[in-house]
Amino acid sequence: MASRIEDYGMIGDCYTAALVSKEGSIDWLCLPSFDSGACFAALLGTPEHGRWLIAPACEVTSIQRRYREGTLILETTFETDAGSVTLVDCMTPGTGTSDLLRLVVGRRGQVPMKMELAIRFDYGSIVPWVRRTDDGLSAIAGPDTVRLRTPADLVGENFKTTSEFTVSAGQKIPFDLCWYASFRDQPQPLVVEQAIAETEEWWLAWSGKCTFSGKSKDAVVRSLITLKALTYAPTGAIVAAPTTSLPELIGGVRNWDYRFCWVRDASLTLHSLVVAGYLEEAREWREWLIRAAAGKPSELNILYGLRGERRLTELELPWLPGYEGSAPVRIGNAAYSQLQLDVYGEIIDTFYLSREAGLVAGKDASPGIGPALLEHLETAWEEPDDGIWEVRGPRRHFTHSKMMAWVAMDRGVKAVERGWVDGPLEKWRMIRDKIHDEVCRKGFDTALNSFVQFYGGKHIDASLLMMAIVGFLPPNDPRIRGTVEAIEKELLSADGFVNRYTIDEKVDGMPHGEGAFLPCTLWLADNYAFQGRHAEARDIFDRVLAIRNDLGLLSEEYDPVDRRLLGNFPQAFSHVGLINTAYNLEINSTSDPSSPTAPASHIKPK
Repeated sequence: MASRIEDYGMIGDCYTAALVSKEGSIDWLCLPSFDSGACFAALLGTPEHGRWLIAPACEVTSIQRRYREGTLILETTFETDAGSVTLVDCMTPGTGTSDLLRLVVGRRGQVPMKMELAIRFDYGSIVPWVRRTDDGLSAIAGPDTVRLRTPADLVGENFKTTSEFTVSAGQKIPFDLCWYASFRDQPQPLVVEQAIAETEEWWLAWSGKCTFSGKSKDAVVRSLITLKALTYAPTGAIVAAPTTSLPELIGGVRNWDYRFCWVRDASLTLHSLVVAGYLEEAREWREWLIRAAAGKPSELNILYGLRGERRLTELELPWLPGYEGSAPVRIGNAAYSQLQLDVYGEIIDTFYLSREAGLVAGKDASPGIGPALLEHLETAWEEPDDGIWEVRGPRRHFTHSKMMAWVAMDRGVKAVERGWVDGPLEKWRMIRDKIHDEVCRKGFDTALNSFVQFYGGKHIDASLLMMAIVGFLPPNDPRIRGTVEAIEKELLSADGFVNRYTIDEKVDGMPHGEGAFLPCTLWLADNYAFQGRHAEARDIFDRVLAIRNDLGLLSEEYDPVDRRLLGNFPQAFSHVGLINTAYNLEINSTSDPSSPTAPASHIKPK
């Protein structure tokens, strides 16, 4: 059975990423890209669905692991009665090849080791043809070839490759696994120790650019490294997570493919990069968004592929039993065809923040995209939609969606006022004010003293916390305070984590069952900070920091009862929220509670 989600670490090369368990097993890896078929899929099945294990062959008394500071190089140290050994794992960004490096380093004594390699292409469904080579093996099936180079003796048995060896103090045994297209020549071999050293230099140079200097800098840097690792280097896209179908509730059916890019995350992601000093990454993310959104405004997707693909057909893989039996396992995501009006606000807000941050326009920039989206939204905002949470129930007039339509018009108005774009200023002002008035009339329930999930409903939704963050109303407006109080009452668990919304199958079209949503929990901390409730904001932030795994990684959700991470892992949006909340805590830490600093998305970066 796969390990608990929090027991995994991630390594990656800005093309794809692997999950490595505490026990030294790589249970998930898609090659050569995040969205490729997995060659190791034991995470969603059994070892027979593909994995790569390197571990002591004797009883392990303790395991310690860490990332080398400022890098994504993972070190796992096993203590045994026979001695101590460290397993160094990394992938190689910037080399142009898909190499996964593992180095076994003897620390003390003589430790017997074992290796088991089961390569299964296409999500564990294809056993490749394996042949021995002078320095390892080659495995081929259809378009895929995986090459393993190592001085360790290899034995093939039962469609697996195994090895047994002993490592002594000071001894180092390298393994280099490389993917390449079967119709291409194999890449040149790497010198593993040298490649690891160069990888360390690459990551240190990148993480050293961070300009954040607040109290939580270590957590922020780790989150930034995670975001960088989830970036697809050729396009600048940032995947929501490197995995698919890790469940939102163990044994449940809310198992989705997150190896795509959500427009919903756009403006908050850009802000997190800008405030930390990563303007080049922010610019590349914006340029990806421009290319993805280009086209007919009415055909805008809510999520896209790594290269801007729009058709992300959803399939189920019946041969995989799912993580801890959580079926079905899905690839692709049918939500791509949904209508979510909030994405127009996200895109326009991202363009506005980019200009405010002084990001240089790229080769694909077109000043006409924003006005074209706004022209479409002039009437489209009045339609019902599927909402931010991609519910699979009927379309409704979701309050958050309408509020984000207001964001689009508001930023459009401000962009015209500042001379950045041309547009019908008075018309957009009128529509902006009309949306604001309607949301305040139809989206606010006076009996509940709170904004509600959709017009005429009684359900509370944590996405309403975004109202203060995007500046729809001031943080201390009585209606915002009432909404925060309602969320505290209805959605805040006894353990201090926020659920997304009131579960109702008639609304979301799915059976009950998911954990607390970590980005929403951090949005509550942001609201507290904006309202001058500094101690409460810090308490929530520290609570989220405390549930990160030992490597500083977060998933999308958390089960406060079983105390375990849930959902796809690691989750970009959770780490984006962590960075932004850390920033908000710093800039609001000394402000007057009666006049807190403006929300993050309105702050020009230092």
